[in-house]
Amino acid sequence: MPAFVILFFVNFIRTLLIILIIFYAIRLFTRFVLPYLLKKGVQNMESKMNQQYRNQQNQHKPTGEVTVEKGTTNQKQSRSYDGDYVDFEEVE
Repeated sequence: MPAFVILFFVNFIRTLLIILIIFYAIRLFTRFVLPYLLKKGVQNMESKMNQQYRNQQNQHKPTGEVTVEKGTTNQKQSRSYDGDYVDFEEVE
């Protein structure tokens, strides 16, 4: 019986240590690593936005030049072949 109690307390203490290690690992990650990752992500998005702005400014067109761009259509075409609807009028 005393061996069982000792093993129980050893496993209990080991479990508590594992929980504490995981808790502090998450705490350190959110305190140091997460802000660094967010900062890098914001810098990356900022550089992409600046590059798009510069590309837009460089595409200056002369006065009077007209361009037509076709947009993409995502409309589904009806593939139902039920026939045409014909409105009949009654003739006397």
